[in-house]
Amino acid sequence: MRAGGIDSHAIDAMVAQLKAAAARAQPTVNPLQAPRQVDNSATKVDFSAALKGALDGVATAQNKADQMSQKFTMGDDSVNLSDVMISMQKASIGFQATVQVRNKLVSAYQEMMNMQV
Repeated sequence: MRAGGIDSHAIDAMVAQLKAAAARAQPTVNPLQAPRQVDNSATKVDFSAALKGALDGVATAQNKADQMSQKFTMGDDSVNLSDVMISMQKASIGFQATVQVRNKLVSAYQEMMNMQV
């Protein structure tokens, strides 16, 4: 049977898939049980590696935006103006966030240097 242009069997199948995914996402651990020992070694993150990764991501976004804008100005039909503007905004937001993180790091460093030992 079709309801509004969509087969009702397809809708039932989608609903069943959503219910199955929701059931898999539910925790099977009883919250009243004693908590287990958590291995924190996997959650440790090297700050310098995370910072370098973030900076590389911002640089990549800026390079992509620059390449797209160059392609658009050269008349390449495979690049839309909206895609160029979106990539430029993403690069701008990433750069602004990086500047804010840098400012916070410099501020924290200055506070630490002003502490009396």
